[in-house]
Amino acid sequence: MEPVVLAYLGIAVMVILSGIGSAYGVSISGSATLGALKKKPDALGSCIALSALPATQGLYGFVGFFLTYTKITAEISWFQASAVFGAGLALGCVALLSAIRQSKICADGINGIGGGHNLFSSTMILAVFPELYAIIALLVTILIGGTL
Repeated sequence: MEPVVLAYLGIAVMVILSGIGSAYGVSISGSATLGALKKKPDALGSCIALSALPATQGLYGFVGFFLTYTKITAEISWFQASAVFGAGLALGCVALLSAIRQSKICADGINGIGGGHNLFSSTMILAVFPELYAIIALLVTILIGGTL
């Protein structure tokens, strides 16, 4: 196997895992939104905002792709290819898991809003915590890409 193949596998893993996490995450929170709207139809704005939060991890994978894709050449070394692969694996895994966990926080908040509780701000604040780790993983990817 050539080093360039390892690098491309890394960015593929990054995009695939972050995309799966976001797709799964928005499905979880979107399902909660549908249930909440049956009870409280006027909560649409708050519910949609919370439902969209897990989509950001997929965007981080996409940003990571653009930042590392430009560094891959036919002459990439094994060390550089390993760095790209490691960054892709790290961002992909963190984005996958943080999107799913974030969606569960959002879904619980959405269910509470559907029950008539004023939980939008609290849910938004709590949902930022898993997001922080996806942002850190993206920053690590940026730093690794900057050294190539």
